[in-house]
Amino acid sequence: MLAKINDGAIGSVMKFIGKYEILGLLGRGGMGKIFKVRLPVIGKIAAMKLLAPNPFLVDILGMDRIEALFISEASAMAGLRHPHLLETWDFDKADGRYFYTMDYYCNNLGTMMGESGRIELPSRIMPTDRAIHYVRQTLQGLACLHHTGIVHRDIKPFNILITDQDTVKIGDFGLSKLRGEAAGSPRNLKIGSPFYAPPEQETDPDHVDFSADLYSVAVTMYRMLTGGLPKASPAPVSRANPDLGENWDQFIFKAIAPKPQDRFSSAGQMLDALKVLETDWIIKKEQTCQFLDNQPAKPSANPGLDGFQPRKEPVHIRPGEAKTFFGLDDLWRPRQYPPRRLHSPDGHRVLDQSTGLIWQQAGSPYPLTWKQAKAYIQDLNCAQSTGFSAWRIPTIDELMSIVTRPSQKLDLCMEPVFDPSQKWLWSADKRSFTAAWYLSMDLGFVSWQDLTGYYYVKGVCG
Repeated sequence: MLAKINDGAIGSVMKFIGKYEILGLLGRGGMGKIFKVRLPVIGKIAAMKLLAPNPFLVDILGMDRIEALFISEASAMAGLRHPHLLETWDFDKADGRYFYTMDYYCNNLGTMMGESGRIELPSRIMPTDRAIHYVRQTLQGLACLHHTGIVHRDIKPFNILITDQDTVKIGDFGLSKLRGEAAGSPRNLKIGSPFYAPPEQETDPDHVDFSADLYSVAVTMYRMLTGGLPKASPAPVSRANPDLGENWDQFIFKAIAPKPQDRFSSAGQMLDALKVLETDWIIKKEQTCQFLDNQPAKPSANPGLDGFQPRKEPVHIRPGEAKTFFGLDDLWRPRQYPPRRLHSPDGHRVLDQSTGLIWQQAGSPYPLTWKQAKAYIQDLNCAQSTGFSAWRIPTIDELMSIVTRPSQKLDLCMEPVFDPSQKWLWSADKRSFTAAWYLSMDLGFVSWQDLTGYYYVKGVCG
């Protein structure tokens, strides 16, 4: 049942749905609300979808139909077992409302690309290797979904969750259509997300086939590679991204063809075409890097900025003040990039001669919560790791002193000084009492996350 329990020890009210403690609202849609919840005793964090339909939807479909759709959604998810599909844990009813729980992941493609409520605004361009990685795994998950006869009908960046290990989990099956399911969507009910749903889904959502999902994947890929959405007459991706050739244009245009019969016939066929693209991309990278290896080195830019000292003291900064305080652009990336002169003297530490800071080269071996990150740093100091005992969690300013400007060709050929698997790093700066700021090292943007999220931490001293 839904309950409110007064916790006298801290003088606050904790909210529960059934046995689950509610930690916060993650989002809401037509069918219900998504909460971040904690399982009592063991403290496991999960996501919960509670049936709380929009009154407009109730008027159109009726509550009985909505409940049947909700149960069908949970059942469909429970019957799936694939590394790139989100799984359900539990299904129950509290205070007359159905809910189900599933794995919680704090990252998704929408957040990583910087897509906002104004979807038409530019987003961050993703490195080609990352785009291939995410599209491949999304298609693999869809291949399993389609094999069971399910059309997702709402593939978009915010429904492609990213795990702590940087793998894809397709979520939100609320609009899925099962094979053989009777048609019955009212004509005035739009199914899917604008810009990502194919044309036929807007006019006849009950009769779309698997190619509808492949269209949505291709729109997502176009956005990852160009930072924008394909318009009525979309520009070739090779024009927006000079690293890509005409073969990429052919792939995208086939996948977003207006007519379903002109697209890839299956996720497997689209995967095969993606493999060809990836092979060509690997060859091009090798040729580019061989050429750059033979070019004379250029002197570092702005050498007069050596001696730049980033802020060391942690701060408490709210989102409305963060862009100005941290010096970020509209996509939350640094407006200026100080010079870096990085040197690893022993394979364990990295010295930045521009700032005098000493960094861990690897950092934590696994993603940690913010509290665990603090404990990790304390353990480093107790052990006097590499002869130092003054390690700390870096501030956002310090992290921005080692991030590079997002680019394509040059980054392809650079040996990473730091561990490239550590894509998200905690900072010591807090957003609130329950959240802290972090930095995406490879995409170069700043954002915040709940303290129970899992990211890496890299110690700094100096």
